[in-house]
Amino acid sequence: MQINIPRLKLTASGLFPGVLVCLTIATAAQFLSDHYGAPQMLFALLLGLAFHFLSEDTKCIPGVDFSSSIVLKTGIALLGFRITFNDIGQLDPRVVVLIGMGILATIVAGVGLSYLLGRRMRFGILTGVAVSICGASAALAISAVLPPSATKERDTLFTVITVTTFSTIAMVVYPIIATALSMSDEVAGIFLGATIHDVAQVVGAGYSVSATSGDVATVFKLFRVALLVPVVLIFMLLFKSENTGGALPAFPVFVIGFCASVLLNSLNVLPDAITDQLVVLSRWCLVTGIVALGVKTSLKMLGTIGYTALALILAETVFIAVWVLAGLKLFGML
Repeated sequence: MQINIPRLKLTASGLFPGVLVCLTIATAAQFLSDHYGAPQMLFALLLGLAFHFLSEDTKCIPGVDFSSSIVLKTGIALLGFRITFNDIGQLDPRVVVLIGMGILATIVAGVGLSYLLGRRMRFGILTGVAVSICGASAALAISAVLPPSATKERDTLFTVITVTTFSTIAMVVYPIIATALSMSDEVAGIFLGATIHDVAQVVGAGYSVSATSGDVATVFKLFRVALLVPVVLIFMLLFKSENTGGALPAFPVFVIGFCASVLLNSLNVLPDAITDQLVVLSRWCLVTGIVALGVKTSLKMLGTIGYTALALILAETVFIAVWVLAGLKLFGML
């Protein structure tokens, strides 16, 4: 296959302005995160929204679209370098079942509450997956396989903003709950890893309790991240008729990439230094993609989503926390 170099250069030059803008804003978000302690993703979203006017700049549009799709999915694929099969194999089977059932129950509850609050089933799926698995990353991944709609990007961005905010609140509040319930370091780690939305906030909450809690919380959180693959595949097949007119949909490349990343990390094929850099690259791709989503969404449009959406995500957050606490009590861990 012959590569058309001139066409490749033309495409790259067309994408460059928009991608550069998104990466620059992502860098600014990192700077603010380092200096003020709030999540980088939250700053990325807010700054992206502030630069919405760039969505009408013809020079930036191609690169912004590229960042919100290809760059974003690349970040999701590289998330697998955070996980190994060994990490998953060492987990308490009872807690594994508790988490798996909790994810299913939260998604079902999300769909049910979505109907009760007058919203579409897809919004309940989007928020339920985001809350129960890995926050912003899960929202972006499941959104990629949901059928196109006029409100899809708006709903996705709202979900990312809300779960990131609630995850930050949980990072502060949940360790206090763990202490109040006299949890051991290991049990506290399980609770934090099984309930908080985003990986970074789980790490922050876990290590704020103790080193043991931080280690346990991180492993259980990464197990939840690993469950993103089967969940995405299930919904890809569920919506195949709406996405492809009834034909079997193509296997998402980013899901293949995620599985390959987990496999390579488990086999320890790559040097640790390279794996660490790929994890960093994953984070930067995700943040750059979130910036792009922010740029493409106006605050006016975001405001039309209503308070019921906020109530739904809050209810799902409380639901999974209560589910895990009830399970730990049933297992005699509390």
